[in-house]
Amino acid sequence: MKKIFLLATTLVFAVSLRSQTVFIRSGKIEFERKTNSHRLFFSGETDSWVEEFKKLVPQFRTDYFDLVFTENKTLYKPGKEPEVEKTGFFESPAMENIVFNDFARQASVSQKKFYDAEFLLSDSTKAIKWKLEPETRTIAGFECKKAITKICDSVVVVAFYTDQIITPGGPESFNGLPGMILGLAVPRLYTTWFATKIENISTADEAKLMAPVKGKKAAAKDMINKVADVVKNWGEKYRDRSIWFITL
Repeated sequence: MKKIFLLATTLVFAVSLRSQTVFIRSGKIEFERKTNSHRLFFSGETDSWVEEFKKLVPQFRTDYFDLVFTENKTLYKPGKEPEVEKTGFFESPAMENIVFNDFARQASVSQKKFYDAEFLLSDSTKAIKWKLEPETRTIAGFECKKAITKICDSVVVVAFYTDQIITPGGPESFNGLPGMILGLAVPRLYTTWFATKIENISTADEAKLMAPVKGKKAAAKDMINKVADVVKNWGEKYRDRSIWFITL
């Protein structure tokens, strides 16, 4: 009887430990952003010059971004240097985006650069309508759940979030899910963001979690109009993709 009691107690204790989930309230996430440059810039193109340009542009480009977060704030910014140096030639927009969110105040400040123009936007945090899906996948050691939304009326965005990190943020300005977004895909931009590692941060790091200050103050619609004007002669496809990137 004593053995049975000990076995039962051990099983209850093991189940109790398994049911205890550790919730993370602060840290730094490294995101790896991958873009299929050939599909982004040359999909649908049939002219003879396209194949020559493809030789000058690596098919895949990888960039890194860091997301520092506390329970109520996030700061998304460029991370370590990319594997391929920036050339200014056939590079996607949003490579130098900095996005700060204060969820307690529902405030957002973004610093966005498009070629020589640098914008500073202050607004409320984006109100995003997500559709939750049953699919799951593991990212950086965390079990994540799937959610879908749209930007610019028709551009589908797929996200994977974990409720083990309670901050409702993510890459760029995406937010509003029951936890942190660790994976993101925008198929029409041929680009994905996936967390590669998550680290602890110190009190000093938390103190640096502040909104960007550089750039010309502008409203989102003014920035979009400026971008559309710059690329108006480059074709509708490139114009639309530039706007989608800059509004992420």
